[in-house]
Amino acid sequence: MGQDNTFKDQFYLVLAGIFIASLVTCNLIANKFVTVDLGFKVFIVSAGILPYPLTFLVTDLISELYGQKKANLVVFSGFIASLFVLLFLWLGGQFNSIPSSIVDDVTYNSVFRNAWRLIAASMVAYLIAQFIDVRIFHFWKKLTNGKHLWLRNNGSTIASQLVDTSLVICILFVGVWKPDQIISAIFDGWMFKMLMAFIDTPIIYGILYLLKGKIDIATYEER
Repeated sequence: MGQDNTFKDQFYLVLAGIFIASLVTCNLIANKFVTVDLGFKVFIVSAGILPYPLTFLVTDLISELYGQKKANLVVFSGFIASLFVLLFLWLGGQFNSIPSSIVDDVTYNSVFRNAWRLIAASMVAYLIAQFIDVRIFHFWKKLTNGKHLWLRNNGSTIASQLVDTSLVICILFVGVWKPDQIISAIFDGWMFKMLMAFIDTPIIYGILYLLKGKIDIATYEER
């Protein structure tokens, strides 16, 4: 039993690490906008969206395996980690680069000068969206008596990602982009995240199948 508890704790730390790393990466690369061609549609999205679906995959896994309280703890930890990164990005810009530095002040500032605004916008949207995701996930879990994982996984992500995408785009680009550009960016970002949510559903089922006998979901009380 001791080994089982150790595995549960270790797996939780691994999931938390993936979550925080994905979230920080999102913020660092969000300045770049890219096209993603999936054949039936070309999406124009921030590069920060690429690792972002992992955060919702992880929170859904933690919600399923460890309960709402543990999921909220990871969400809050990600927020603190992002603020920590923001502090040191700012601090790095306060010192002048040496002549032989590969990255000079101009390059550094061109990449990170808007980081505070991006991270601030992302964090506002992130906190609201992640807590919505966790709450909806557990609402559906209680309503269905723990059945239909696909419903709560996709249902929670669809709602929370619409909120997240809309908030980030509006905070960053209202007054900068035209209304039709903002609507298009929200639609593309949200649709891309939805596709990723549908893809991660069988992944969650697969992970839970592999964890049978190692983590007993039924032993965790919903909070």
